[in-house]
Order: sequence, then structure tokens, then C-alpha cells
Amino acid sequence: MVQRPKKNNNNANVAVCSPSTTPRIVTLPMITEVGQGHLEIREVATSEVVTAVEVLSPTNKPPGSGRSKYETKRQKIISSYTNLVEIDLLRKWESMPTLNNDIQTHYRILVSRVHQRPKAELYGFNLPDTIPSFPLPLRQEDREALVNLQDLFTEVYDQSGYGFFIDYTKEPVPPLTEADAKWTNELLLKSKVRTPRAGRKASNLSES
Repeated sequence: MVQRPKKNNNNANVAVCSPSTTPRIVTLPMITEVGQGHLEIREVATSEVVTAVEVLSPTNKPPGSGRSKYETKRQKIISSYTNLVEIDLLRKWESMPTLNNDIQTHYRILVSRVHQRPKAELYGFNLPDTIPSFPLPLRQEDREALVNLQDLFTEVYDQSGYGFFIDYTKEPVPPLTEADAKWTNELLLKSKVRTPRAGRKASNLSES
């Protein structure tokens, strides 16, 4: 509300405003850039990229701009003279596209060699399975190394002490099927990182 201006002693017009409403503090949407790491194997002499190793994440696997950017990058690699290893250890969201493959598994490892394209090797496996070892593609004349992710993950888990601060009483996201929940509960009970009471609670959540 604005009151009528009054003349002061200096004959100047002054507008007097009533006190304004106290403002609320609001939060504005911000764009956050999330870096996506990857591994490159290069030729020592020329620095040319021989193999690209990509690990899918909640940034580049869900539908949206992140996935679109990754799919463009993926196609660029497949169309080049660079080998590709794509590791998908996420049960959630649609898998990256392949042709003539109707097999659905929880996890996937794709090995695409330059000289075998458009053919590629797809290692599909589920939660109860051991992570399969796979050859790391290099130049056709070079000997490929065997990558054992299962041993690597087990070593990192043990050395980092994840068993002490991961809450195994909580239901995984996305929820497990009844069969997978039963298998998981038995494994955690055997490993003594879950109590029988917590195991019954987790099973009830999976069945509901």
C-alpha cells in the first residue's frame, strides 16, 4: 500500500510504504554436473586408445539426457577402431541395446572387439551367480589379459570393511524377487551380518 505523498519542509514529495510481508526462503532448482569416470587403455608409442572400459551408473543408465549422451558415446566407440568393455552391475533400468538377444539377466558384461564387429560377447549373470571372468580385448596381435572382477570386488570389500557399515537389514533397491530374497537372506545369515529377526523382516518386505 502506498500512502499519498506529503510535502515536507523542503517541498519535496515523499512516498511512504507500509511494511512488506516477510519473505519466505525458497530453494531454486540447480543443474548439477556429475562427472562420469571411465578407463582407457592406450598404445604407449602413439597414445591411441586401444580399449575403452565403461561402467554403467545411475547417471548414464536411466532414461534421460545422461543415457542419451552415453548411447551417443557408445555408438561412436563401436564405429571406431577402439575395443569396448561395458560393465552393467545395476539391476534397475533397461539394459543397453543389443540385437537378437531376448535373454534377461540382472547384470551384464559386454566385450566388443574391433575385428569381430558387429558381433560381440555378452556375459549375462544373476544375483546368486559368480561374476564371470572375461578377456580384456587389446590389439589383435596382443595377448589378452583375463579380468576377474569377482576376486577384485571381494578384495576391495574385505580391505575397505564394507561389512561393518552397510545396513543389511534394509531391503535392496529395486526390491528382490522372493527367490532372490531367500537366497540373499540365507547368505547374510551365514556370513553373520544379519540376525534371524532382521532376516524375517526383510523376507516379509519382499513378499508384500
